[in-house]
Amino acid sequence: MPVFHTKTIESILEPVASQVSRLVILHEEAEDGGAMPDLEKPVQAVSKAVENLVRVGHETINHSDDPILKQDMPSSLRRVTEASKTLEKASDMIKADPHSKQARRFLIDGARGILQGTSSLLLCFDESEVRKIIRECKKVLDYLAVAEVIETMEDLVQFVKDLSPCLTKVSHEVDARQKELTHQPHREILIRCLDSVKSLAPILICSMKIFIQILQQGGKGIEEAAENRNYLAQRMTDEINEIVRVLQLVTYDEDEWDADDLSIMRKAFGAIESKMQTAQDWLADPRALKGGAGEKALRQILEHALRIADRCLPADRDLIRKAVSDISNMVDSLSELRAEGKGTSPQAEALARGIGQRLNDLSRTLGKAIQNAERSGIQQPAHTILGKLDQARRWLNAPWIDDKGLGQNAIKQITEEGRRIAKQCPEPHRTDLARLCDEVDGLSNQLADLVRRGEGNSPQAKEIAQKLNNKLNELKNKIHTALLQRVVEDFVDIGTPLKQFTDAVLAPEGTANREGNFHDKARLLTEHALRAADTARMVAAGGSNQNKRAVEALQNAANHIESLTPQLVNAGKIRMEYPTNKAADEHFENLRKQFADGMNNMRNLVDDQLDSAGHLKCIEDAMRRHGKLCEDAIVQNNPQKMVDNTSAIARLANRALMVGKRESDNSEDPNYVNKINSAADRLQGSIAPMVQDAKEVAANPQNVAASNQWRNSNKHLLDAVGKLREAVTHEELPPLPPAPDLSQLNIDRQRGGHPGGAGGAGGHPGGAGGAGGHGGPGGLGGPPPPPKPTGESLRNYRDRDEAPPRPQPPHIGAPPRPPPPSGGHRSEFETDDEGDFDFPMPGENQPILAAAYGLHQDIRQWSSKDNELIAAAKRMAMLMARLSQLVRGEGGNKKDLIDCAKQIAAASEEVTRAAKKLARECTDKRMRTALLQVCERIPTIGTQLKILSTVKATMLGAQEPIPSPDGSEIQCGSEEDQEATEMLVGNAQNLMQSVKDVVRVAEGASIKMRTDSGYKLRWVRKRPWYT
Repeated sequence: MPVFHTKTIESILEPVASQVSRLVILHEEAEDGGAMPDLEKPVQAVSKAVENLVRVGHETINHSDDPILKQDMPSSLRRVTEASKTLEKASDMIKADPHSKQARRFLIDGARGILQGTSSLLLCFDESEVRKIIRECKKVLDYLAVAEVIETMEDLVQFVKDLSPCLTKVSHEVDARQKELTHQPHREILIRCLDSVKSLAPILICSMKIFIQILQQGGKGIEEAAENRNYLAQRMTDEINEIVRVLQLVTYDEDEWDADDLSIMRKAFGAIESKMQTAQDWLADPRALKGGAGEKALRQILEHALRIADRCLPADRDLIRKAVSDISNMVDSLSELRAEGKGTSPQAEALARGIGQRLNDLSRTLGKAIQNAERSGIQQPAHTILGKLDQARRWLNAPWIDDKGLGQNAIKQITEEGRRIAKQCPEPHRTDLARLCDEVDGLSNQLADLVRRGEGNSPQAKEIAQKLNNKLNELKNKIHTALLQRVVEDFVDIGTPLKQFTDAVLAPEGTANREGNFHDKARLLTEHALRAADTARMVAAGGSNQNKRAVEALQNAANHIESLTPQLVNAGKIRMEYPTNKAADEHFENLRKQFADGMNNMRNLVDDQLDSAGHLKCIEDAMRRHGKLCEDAIVQNNPQKMVDNTSAIARLANRALMVGKRESDNSEDPNYVNKINSAADRLQGSIAPMVQDAKEVAANPQNVAASNQWRNSNKHLLDAVGKLREAVTHEELPPLPPAPDLSQLNIDRQRGGHPGGAGGAGGHPGGAGGAGGHGGPGGLGGPPPPPKPTGESLRNYRDRDEAPPRPQPPHIGAPPRPPPPSGGHRSEFETDDEGDFDFPMPGENQPILAAAYGLHQDIRQWSSKDNELIAAAKRMAMLMARLSQLVRGEGGNKKDLIDCAKQIAAASEEVTRAAKKLARECTDKRMRTALLQVCERIPTIGTQLKILSTVKATMLGAQEPIPSPDGSEIQCGSEEDQEATEMLVGNAQNLMQSVKDVVRVAEGASIKMRTDSGYKLRWVRKRPWYT
């Protein structure tokens, strides 16, 4: 089946698919009784192109040393050749009889064979190129595997000589490969892993050097040095394994996260395969030592197998755990025998053979377990609280529809996360948050009970669903507030713990309490780093940003800090033991810099996840709390307490400056930037006076004048923070229109013409009050204006101080609906934006329709009036629903399928164009980048949809359809047809998810547009989500 993971393959297949689609359309036209045109010339052109392709293919086979390529490519070449001959035969038959049915069948068979054969040929060659890169990657892995056994400088020099050219070659080839890929997430993973490998390589060499030096000296710190080396070697190994895994991917699921169970299982299985040979080599060598690299690889295989077992289906889980337990016991016995020098005994050799066989069986079992998990189709809750909230709301919208427990499970995970965060909160916030979680769980269980009793659509169920929705919103807000408070506490100063630890490491020998001070500062650094990493993970799950890249980047940053912290402590201990060793000093400095960069990166990612105005409000509140403690210090005559709390206030003020500076740097709106910079300058100028006045108070807390002066300067500082928050919050709004001159208004004006006329519901000036806003002189079918009162009658009523009589109200009624514009074709799924269109509900086994319905549910809340993005997205959802019918054989023909796919691709181009236009006018750099990232993948997916639809069209009617047991799905007898359908389903799901992401990001970006751009997208919510 066609795959499109490289730009080269896509560029070749697109024109081929276009020509094939034309042949399919000709076939359909002939089915209606028309004669087929003479195809001799186009078929001859195809035959020549195929002949040339086959010639190049045979040359590639002759010059290649890849046995798999030599085995697989000939069959693809034969298929293309046979398809070309079939086309030639069809052309000859059509020339003889333009109405020949057999000729038309040959035509479709040949066209399908050309497209599939070309795709297979391209994929065969591409896989060969990937295998070349993987071979180089495995060379690097082989060298990293022996890093643990290098114990002399000569071996280290040879190791570097061998590793360097391999790393350089891998770097060049992977970099070239990532530029060729069409899936943006795959490119980003390869770039990230490659950068990590480049930065880790010199640090690994340095760690190996210090290990060898300590080993040769027989001094302290050998265990710490070995742990540093092993950690760095393992990190490089993991990065190379990830590169290998991504290089072999040919598809991408937009809904897939790194934290998904399937993603974790696939990565673990890839790691197992990479370590399998090392483990088997250890088993095959009866003289291999206990605890060597091979035994470690074997035990790591078992650890990864347990990770897979924890996430697979229950039946597979039990089987895997039993196999791991048996192998672990056998490995323990073998290790004991080898440690006793009995590795060559018949018992040990039999054990080794048995373990090897069981490892192979375990690998096959793991592969099947992953396949079973994929086929189960069980949907998991989202990875962020906002994502889980969306899933919960979909359940609350229609609790009577079976969602396989997804909505209730999402609510359960939200409350679990809420309780986890509550444990970190001070009272009374902890109790309030825990109580709210209990209330949500109680309502969720009540609703679930009603659903189980078949009363999910009852008034009582709807009332509970509404209460539950309100409670979930309240819980979300409380979680967000708690996270902001936690971030303020944990990230106010990330530099001091590292600085204090560095000072302790670099303290000269002979310094009093040098060892004790080191351990204290190492403990404080570790506690601070682990707490900050834990907070970062909670922010990733509960922050206000649903961007998958940002969330996964924050989770990776937290994991990096957590794993790096103990290695930094080890490197510090080595540096303290060997203060004159340049390698030890360089190694510590390398890890210290990595840690500092990692903490800064993690803090920046955390800030990106949070609302800046809310963040500044929490900082301001924390400053006020410390201000009250300063007042207590003055009353208690406690100088140290005064110093500690004023220092905290100053740090918080500097943190507020940092938040404001990030907002300023992120914006391209000059007025907005000037406001923030002005407020930031005022804040910066207020910090030093407060600190100076606090010093005066600390010197003499009973000095009333000094205390009053500090209060004034602290008030100015708090006011400055408040002004910065206001500057960040308030965007530049367009100026209001000038107020009308009341002296120029008079009652003689026509109702439809005066500025204060009663507009329609949409607020259009000049409307006459109808629901559609029609009326006035230019209204459509509106009532005529009442006659003007004469001047005499007005004078009479003025003299009597009475109002003139109210004219008769016009006939209240909607004006006649105008006819639709001529010349346009309306699909059976298309409807007016404000109409009551009932989108078809997906059935049990209708994945394409389910994807379209998901997009429809997300965007139905928005009016498409004056919003071309929403209009195009709604059109895509409707067309995708139609595509679902065509793929399932419910009406239509091949031509309809191809045309529908082309219309979807055209609508996707409209979505991309509107999103890019909005991005150009967006003044927020982060929002603009996010919008461009999510819309970048849409054109590629749209192109792939056209190609896959053409493939599917060539197969419609090719085999007898087989109804599924429940009658809901029509499956084709051909394995290729089923594969084509599966790929089309995945493509449709990716496209709908991408459009949902674009709409979500575009909504936020629309409020940060240049006011003078003239481009507007109106986001008018049609109805509340819960109705």
